Amino acid sequence: MKSHLSIISLFFLLSGCASLPPAAIRNIPFVDVSYQTVNEDINTYKDVSIRWGGVIVDVENEKDFSRVQVLFYPLDKRGYPQLSQKNEGRFVIESSDFLDPAVYAKDTEITVAGTIKGDIERTIGNKTIQVPLISATAIYLWPKDYRYYYYGPGRYGGYYGYPYYPYFGYYGYPSYPSFYRRHFWPYWW
Repeated sequence: MKSHLSIISLFFLLSGCASLPPAAIRNIPFVDVSYQTVNEDINTYKDVSIRWGGVIVDVENEKDFSRVQVLFYPLDKRGYPQLSQKNEGRFVIESSDFLDPAVYAKDTEITVAGTIKGDIERTIGNKTIQVPLISATAIYLWPKDYRYYYYGPGRYGGYYGYPYYPYFGYYGYPSYPSFYRRHFWPYWW
């Protein structure tokens, strides 16, 4: 009984460690303040440490700094942008490092920890808006989420079936009912 209890407690301990934010942004202290609150009164929140994230829209490199324009999304407890939530606007990250546009590509998820410097003017189409400017302390690019498409149930895949003579299920002609695909080939019954 003790061994079962220790295994279960070890499982819960390890699963708790799996949900931590990445080390690049984990150890930096920040104030949890919403985008809308900062955008309404930017001067009140100058020099406040924050952790925000979203999706990269544009990268600009100047001689001494780089700026990344980000479409803001709320973060989950790991610091990952919740793309299923409504975006609230844009903000700009300023970094003294060179940020390569090939690495910091459009539509890449990003999380930044830094301080609010103020606001900056951006032109989107024919409209000019003021967006918060963040001086980056740490930037984390989230890896792409690749989706793998597996074969369906059965020995030779689910939808198409066995591709060779005499059964010809490959292009849907003549295909057998799905309950036959759960058995080994050849079908003699």
